[in-house]
Amino acid sequence: MITLAEGLRLPTNGLDYTILALYFIVVLGIGFAAKRSVKTSLDFFLSGRSLPAWVTGLAFVAANLGATEILGMAANGAQYGAYTVHWYWIGAIPAMVFLGLVMMPFYYGSKVRSVPEFLLHRFGPSSHLLSSVIFAVSSVLIAGVNLYAMAIVLQALLGWPQWVAIVVAGFFVLAYITIGGLSSAIYNEVLQFFVILAALIPLTIVGLKRVGGWDGLTDSLSSSHGDAFLTAWKGTGIGEGNPLGANWLTIVLGLGFVMSFGYWTTNFAEVQRALSAKNLSAAKRTPLIAAFPKIFIPLVVVVPGLIALVMEPSLGKSKDGLQYNDAIPVLMRDLLPNGVLGIAVTGLLAAFMAGMAANVSSFNTVFTNDIWAAYLKKGREDAYYLKTGRVVTAVGVLTGMGTAFIAASFSNIMNYLQTLFSFFNVPLFVVFIIGMFWKRTSAAAGFWGLLSGTAAAMVNYFWLYKQGIIAIPSDQGANFVSSIVAFVVGALVMFVVTLCTEPKSAESLAGLVYGTRSPGRAELPAEGDDAWYRKPALLGWSAVVLAALCYIPFSF
Repeated sequence: MITLAEGLRLPTNGLDYTILALYFIVVLGIGFAAKRSVKTSLDFFLSGRSLPAWVTGLAFVAANLGATEILGMAANGAQYGAYTVHWYWIGAIPAMVFLGLVMMPFYYGSKVRSVPEFLLHRFGPSSHLLSSVIFAVSSVLIAGVNLYAMAIVLQALLGWPQWVAIVVAGFFVLAYITIGGLSSAIYNEVLQFFVILAALIPLTIVGLKRVGGWDGLTDSLSSSHGDAFLTAWKGTGIGEGNPLGANWLTIVLGLGFVMSFGYWTTNFAEVQRALSAKNLSAAKRTPLIAAFPKIFIPLVVVVPGLIALVMEPSLGKSKDGLQYNDAIPVLMRDLLPNGVLGIAVTGLLAAFMAGMAANVSSFNTVFTNDIWAAYLKKGREDAYYLKTGRVVTAVGVLTGMGTAFIAASFSNIMNYLQTLFSFFNVPLFVVFIIGMFWKRTSAAAGFWGLLSGTAAAMVNYFWLYKQGIIAIPSDQGANFVSSIVAFVVGALVMFVVTLCTEPKSAESLAGLVYGTRSPGRAELPAEGDDAWYRKPALLGWSAVVLAALCYIPFSF
């Protein structure tokens, strides 16, 4: 869990609280403004598929840029150094490009309202229901993580009791999503993206100035932690030891392929933003546009963790002192004057709310459309499902408050999130990727592949790793291994079951398998819309090249 030291109370004053109050007013104002466009369930759950690509692209990256990532990745930067950039340039950018270029045409072209609904068309109701339940459970668990972490942070920084922080933030997320639906969540995420940057960029610039610039930072860390601390790959050979507890093979396969692709291509909290785009071209550009700011996020998340380590060398040295999780709050306390401090606190709160809103909005869509409307209350009028969606939103927030304290059993919040991803997202990915590229894959194979992959990841983590049957140096390393196990077991089961069962008809797979096309399903981009920034291939390959260039300073 996130625990902050007692001495981190921030010297906030009336100006800081005024900035915080203004932010809350704007958030609710956006919700009421978006309410005017919510007339149908499609408007509520997918913004009527009407949003431009730049809006959905920024919302896509903001939905992932929660405060758990900000605090967690800054903590990882202080603890592991440059190894942390793997979560961005190996564990995010390639998968985001793949989602835009390869998978969004399937999602958007098939007109599905959710990721589980795609499985309904490709594999049938068994896989659909199982994936819907799995995703609903994981959504409220992750939403609870954001609430719990935020409560701990606000208690330490501002002196708010935990229950007050949970209720206040939960109420505002509940209010603006219930009022304005996904449009409200997305436009608030765009606002939150800029608020978060407004908090982190000054923190980074002032921090670098305090430690003598980039040269002063690298000299200090090299002398105290060695040259390898500022490289991304040194010490990752098979059999070598490093603080991360992972070698290049588990980083590339476990994080870079299985876990990364599993998260970015099947996590509906992200994909939902692209599905709300106004046409197929905008949907494809959404993750590609998001990939560009994602490349540079380590500069304002990981680098502050390094700065904090120089300014406070005692970070993580004792259980009773400052911990790695304290990296960002330490910088806020020591570097920011009032006013700017209020912006920083608002940025942290905005990040928590963005992460929670993304999971709550995806939860209400999946539960209402893929469980309630599909299996429990079929054939009702649209107004009924619109009302149900609002009720389910409230249920999701309240359930998130309850699941928040499950995170207390984990010593590191990022370990907890990565564990959930290995359990839930990786098995979904193996089912998707095989089903999309192998027409022979049967409906039964989808169900058993999903179930066996999830079970295999849990067995590896809770039995083989936690019981000490196999030796893995760290929880993060165990998560990488669990992801690989889930992928391999799910793929093998799908292969065997497919050979033993009948495939679906070719007609039913039109538009759902690579190389097939269903006329009339896909919505084509507008003619003449050929500006350079609207070309997915150019955007995608540019993102990959930029990511590779960013690696150069950390590779030697």
